[in-house]
Amino acid sequence: MQEPSDAVTDAWVCLVRAEREVVGQIEAELKGAGFPCLSWYDVLRHLKRQPDGRSSPKEIEDAVLFEQYNLSRLLDRMETDGLVRRIPYPGDKRRQWVEITDAGRALQRRMWGVYGPAINRFVGCKLTAAEAEQLASLLLKLMQPKKD
Repeated sequence: MQEPSDAVTDAWVCLVRAEREVVGQIEAELKGAGFPCLSWYDVLRHLKRQPDGRSSPKEIEDAVLFEQYNLSRLLDRMETDGLVRRIPYPGDKRRQWVEITDAGRALQRRMWGVYGPAINRFVGCKLTAAEAEQLASLLLKLMQPKKD
């Protein structure tokens, strides 16, 4: 295996630090406004975007940025707070749907009122539109499997 170049190592370090910094700032904004953490928003946003407002836990896991063992506990807390409900999957007792409630939709909208401006403050105001497009393109490139 070839060692990464200094430029690649520097890019890696900057990527990780930037993610921690920006997510930390946005999490602090949400917390300061009395909202739950960003993972709650991710789940609610995913469910809201589904045509019927429901999704399987596996689909949620694939759409958000945390592991399934964390997802089960998160869904438990969100269900206790009335933001989602679990619905048995027809014909398969081992499976279930997770459905967003009206309270979940309302919380997601209220959180966006803090989250959207925070994204703009910590990312959008620091990049031109062309830089933001370039950054998104480069990050997407990192997310695609390498072609041999």
